[in-house]
Amino acid sequence: MPDAVYRAPMPDGVERALTLGLCGMSADDERSIRRVERFEQVQDGSWIWTRTESGDYFLGRISGPLREDHSADAVASSMIFVRDCEWTGEPVPEHEVPAATLRTFARGGRNFQRTHDPQVAAESASVWRARGR
Repeated sequence: MPDAVYRAPMPDGVERALTLGLCGMSADDERSIRRVERFEQVQDGSWIWTRTESGDYFLGRISGPLREDHSADAVASSMIFVRDCEWTGEPVPEHEVPAATLRTFARGGRNFQRTHDPQVAAESASVWRARGR
């Protein structure tokens, strides 16, 4: 089981991502294209945390290859480069979200990034199991 945990803000597309079982981003310059390349290399089964505009947290597991979606909905939601992601069906209460994950979101930003903390993978796995996954 992969032990990597990532933050995926998806500010313009989180609702779409949760509904369609996706995780994604867009890219319009060299720096963001490098982020897409790193996203493509994320191991299947890696943990993904996201947060809705209203502050609800969801935990997911990434799977499948990177693909491009240039539909009007994908462009509007800034989710052109996507991978499949199985999300928890209900939000995870903030008191159950790993502290390291809360810190990554508190710092702000719109980038997909890895959370470097020795406990965050085990804590994420526990949250996942508690939801019957």
